[in-house]
Amino acid sequence: MEAKALHTLSYLSIQEMQEYLQNVEYIIMAAPAPEKFGETPIHFTIFLNTSENLPKEIAQSVLDKFLKENSISKPSELLSRLMPVGLAKSTQETYMPLLIVKQEDMVQIPHLSMFVMDFLADSSSFEEVKKNHLTGWTYSYN
Repeated sequence: MEAKALHTLSYLSIQEMQEYLQNVEYIIMAAPAPEKFGETPIHFTIFLNTSENLPKEIAQSVLDKFLKENSISKPSELLSRLMPVGLAKSTQETYMPLLIVKQEDMVQIPHLSMFVMDFLADSSSFEEVKKNHLTGWTYSYN
């Protein structure tokens, strides 16, 4: 069985994102990591619904909580900072979060600043990512 690529239909405007995220605490996204990272086969991105730059100690506490709650081990290649994030409409029920890193995308895609934790790791709770190479995300609401 081959996984189908996710196709973006459109992007939410800044106002639509602000309204949609009003009761969202965070979004966690899991995708297959590049094969060369065998010990850490999952690429996690945690999008915290805050535009505040968290102090290192608080960010570490939040990360530790996510690791424990989601049975995530061996975190590596951690990037933890404010980043531009967009939301895309696709064929999925919820909007797909997009970490925007390219300058041309920053110009073309509406985005908000969110505190993002991006890292590689392993987890027995995300077998569909490891075995079927699927990408998925889930929202946590207040």
